[in-house]
Amino acid sequence: MALLDVAGLTMSFAEKKLYDDASFQLEKGEHMGVVGQNGAGKSTLIKILIGQVLPVAGQVKWQPHTKIGYLDQYVDISREITLVDFLKTAFAELYQVNDELNRLYAQYAASGDDSLMDRAAHLQEILDGHDFYGIDLAIERVMTGLGLTELGADHLVAEMSGGQRSKVILAKLLLEQPDVILLDEPTNYLDTAHIEWLIGYLNDYPGAAMVISHDYDFLERVTNTIIDVAFGKITKYRGSFQQAMRQKEERKQAQEREYEKQRIVIEKAERFIRKNKAGSKSTLAKSREKMLNRLERIDPPTDNLQAHFHFPYVASGSANALKVERLSVGYHRPLLSPVTFSLTAGEKLLISGFNGVGKSTLIKSILGEIKALGGQATFSPSAKIAYFDQDLLWDDPNQTPLQVIQDQYPTMLPKTIRQKLAAAGLNAANIVKPLHLLSGGEQTKVKLALLELTPANFLILDEPTNHLDEETKQALKQALQAFSGNLILVSHEASFTAGWLDKVLNVEKLSLKGQG
Repeated sequence: MALLDVAGLTMSFAEKKLYDDASFQLEKGEHMGVVGQNGAGKSTLIKILIGQVLPVAGQVKWQPHTKIGYLDQYVDISREITLVDFLKTAFAELYQVNDELNRLYAQYAASGDDSLMDRAAHLQEILDGHDFYGIDLAIERVMTGLGLTELGADHLVAEMSGGQRSKVILAKLLLEQPDVILLDEPTNYLDTAHIEWLIGYLNDYPGAAMVISHDYDFLERVTNTIIDVAFGKITKYRGSFQQAMRQKEERKQAQEREYEKQRIVIEKAERFIRKNKAGSKSTLAKSREKMLNRLERIDPPTDNLQAHFHFPYVASGSANALKVERLSVGYHRPLLSPVTFSLTAGEKLLISGFNGVGKSTLIKSILGEIKALGGQATFSPSAKIAYFDQDLLWDDPNQTPLQVIQDQYPTMLPKTIRQKLAAAGLNAANIVKPLHLLSGGEQTKVKLALLELTPANFLILDEPTNHLDEETKQALKQALQAFSGNLILVSHEASFTAGWLDKVLNVEKLSLKGQG
């Protein structure tokens, strides 16, 4: 019996059908990769599987008593809880058992009732069987693996960056060790070393897993089966990611051949019908017409939706674009050694370094959104800045992408807005869907479309490739390369940044973490 059985699944938003009568199974021990373009319905599928979203039709059956763990990036966390206390909530049931055991010992000390010891022995077996006394070691192992140790066990979750918070939520999920683990873009905020650790952890994980990711190297190393969500279908392939993509391409080529053969047959029959409908062979023509009407048509293979970006350039007229002099950044104390660099007109700068080191804080200090602790950053007087913030935060998450742009550009025609969003890679249904129902990739496309509507000569983008599929990343890279003005790009994705930026500022070398 399969761990999960999905049958006849149908889901749609507006006029877009995500899946139509789709079926697949997740077997015990399978590590399943979930792939597809942004907006194909991958995140929606996970939400259907855990009951957060109801499908239009179909059944989702889990094996009884299956413990399911889901990486929810938006879970509510108490603002007063510390890192280590939050991670300990993964073992809440065991701590309750331990509290009950201590109560039994206290009652026995007072009453001498031997029956209490029978109950205590049973509770002790539960604790021993779940390695209760190794909890602190398990927490330390996961904190180290995901790069959380440097934050400090007593660090308040409320004071963490979005990336740090996501890592903490992932750490708790791994510590819970459910029967099935559902991960939506788990590598987004992880550095290379932490991704390597997660790969090892998942490969040793005895339970089943479903992993949504656009990091294909990661999927290749942690999965043994793939489901591809595309064009209303969910197709399952056995084997690694690369093996699955080869199978997909073979299917596409076979479909192309069958479609072409059928097209020739149909055209030949239609010519015969047109020629003989009124002549001596009219009976035969009508017979062939009925045959065509009954024929199940083979669809031509469908290509992925392609994004296209263009960032309008405003002439600067200044040779010196930005000068940063001994800029000290942080909140209560400096995160980095004083930063000094300059950019002349048209230069493009990469800011690199591990997550949580202070890259976003540096950017916001340069922009003046966070007050610098010392030094200064001076833009050219003619600088026109367009800024992409990596956080997917909206004033009203119930608004649609169409409404968001209409609010900011009230004179823009709805048709023009739709064209702009479509060019960014959003399909018609997602353009009128509330933002909170869109995937991270779709929300990122909305933000990029907004960025395109701001004529600028200085672009600043903070981790823009988080959540994006490979085709959209390539379209974004081409647009940034073609932009005539300055660019500051924060990114940890080497494949996206290699070989085309003029300067690199590695913030890791300036980090003051662990000092003082």
